[in-house]
Amino acid sequence: MSELFATPKTMKKIILSGIRTTLLKLGSATKVELSDQLGISFPTISKFLEQMEKDGEILLLGLDDSSGGRRAKRYSYNPDHMLGLAIYLERTETHYTVFNCLGEVKKQGKTSSVLIDKDLLTTCIEDIMVLYPKISALAIGVPGSVENGRVFYIPGYEHFQDFDLKGYYENHFSIPVVVENDMNASVLGYHNKKGRNKNQSLVYLYFGQNGPGAGILINGDVVRGSTFFSGEVSFVPLYDQQNFIQSLETEEYRTDAISRLVAAFVAIINPHTIIFCVDEMNKVQIDQITEGGSKYIPAEHLPEITMSDWKQDYLHGLQKLGLDLMITEAK
Repeated sequence: MSELFATPKTMKKIILSGIRTTLLKLGSATKVELSDQLGISFPTISKFLEQMEKDGEILLLGLDDSSGGRRAKRYSYNPDHMLGLAIYLERTETHYTVFNCLGEVKKQGKTSSVLIDKDLLTTCIEDIMVLYPKISALAIGVPGSVENGRVFYIPGYEHFQDFDLKGYYENHFSIPVVVENDMNASVLGYHNKKGRNKNQSLVYLYFGQNGPGAGILINGDVVRGSTFFSGEVSFVPLYDQQNFIQSLETEEYRTDAISRLVAAFVAIINPHTIIFCVDEMNKVQIDQITEGGSKYIPAEHLPEITMSDWKQDYLHGLQKLGLDLMITEAK
């Protein structure tokens, strides 16, 4: 790891992040092992570990067996030293998860919707943080388009329109915050499940409480688009006078409209899998969409079309974003 061209504050973040990541990945390590893994001098590693041990961030496991010299101290990371909060906002409810640095869930719950007023969201987060004062990072999911923490397209919720949620809550709570579109978080959460091919390309389609949306992931990376508007499939024109959301309102067109959208995604990005919410689809409907898609695209090119628990995928995606933030940005 290069120590050139970095301010002391930035360097501190880089070293802390490296130590946290390595200890969590390896389970435990000595100072020498951390120094070798990170390419950071032994005295610097020692200085950081001493402070982290004082703060309770790392735990001394004991001494390694001697290889002839002084026995090396072995450290592990204290996963409960910091907690993260993932919370997502829907039209009828608000869901949240409190988790530690290993991603272990400490609390999962839901409450009434806060989308009608930002102050309700603030109060909701404050109430959770009173119960869990170690919360050190916040991930917020919204049913709208987001650019660098600013919500710029969220029809029906003018209180959040053009509002910098990230900046506001970082200032309010003095912890790092990430804000993400619901479908981007969902496809990330689905992709991050254990055993899944990390280089897959996926499309996650959800019709939802606030209109349809898609999360798109190509070769493991979430696609947000040049103006962060990717996935707003409501606007896709499918018939002479109808776009996708208008087509869904007519039972006569619904299955064909979804089949056409699936075919469009196959023709443009050729994903490995297209995922629907298990609450919105069943096996019969999936078979109908697969058959319908084959009218527009050669059947051999159609991806796996499956269903998943959207709420859990959404929370898992936010949790992943919050965990990354906690490890890299927390002081």
